[in-house]
Amino acid sequence: MDTLLHWAHRIDDWSERTGRVMYYCTLAMVVIGAFNAVARYTDKYTGLGLSSNTWLELQWYLFGLVFLLGAAYTLKHDDHVRVDVLYSRLSSRGKAWIDLAGTLLFLFPFCGLVLYMSIPMVENSWAVLEQSPDPGGLPRYPIRTIIPIAFVLVMIQGVAMTIKQVAILRGHDPDVVDPSESVGADPVDPTLPGDT
Repeated sequence: MDTLLHWAHRIDDWSERTGRVMYYCTLAMVVIGAFNAVARYTDKYTGLGLSSNTWLELQWYLFGLVFLLGAAYTLKHDDHVRVDVLYSRLSSRGKAWIDLAGTLLFLFPFCGLVLYMSIPMVENSWAVLEQSPDPGGLPRYPIRTIIPIAFVLVMIQGVAMTIKQVAILRGHDPDVVDPSESVGADPVDPTLPGDT
């Protein structure tokens, strides 16, 4: 179990780092959005031509990156929308059973369906090197590629969740890994530099 938990912590670490990168994408999206608003009004009164479809689409692409690539990070922190009446009152084992069932019955099949539906679209987009139909727009094939990548990351985070839920059901603490029992593995520090 410790070896599996070791890998679950490695997955958590990857999702954490991906999520931290999304912080910077969010900042860039806000700055570009503010620039777009200022440029649009400046152009209206001065005619300088600062606004363009490139900047607008870049803002949309950054939003797509934050939304899609931030999903695994959000799942890791259990910060997705949860509508429940009983869940918060359950024991840790009860929560583990519900999370395990949700992961196996809903998360994995949904991710598989999205991958099944999106991969042909991405292949077609790359085959024609799809471009934006708007003048000055950006290529569409790179941003379309993010869709299956994001759902693979969510599935991988789902694997980490499954391991931790099974650990709870077997009486293990999912946050504690004995490095001496992990095959060829170094202990994983769940905190990132700068978290202290």
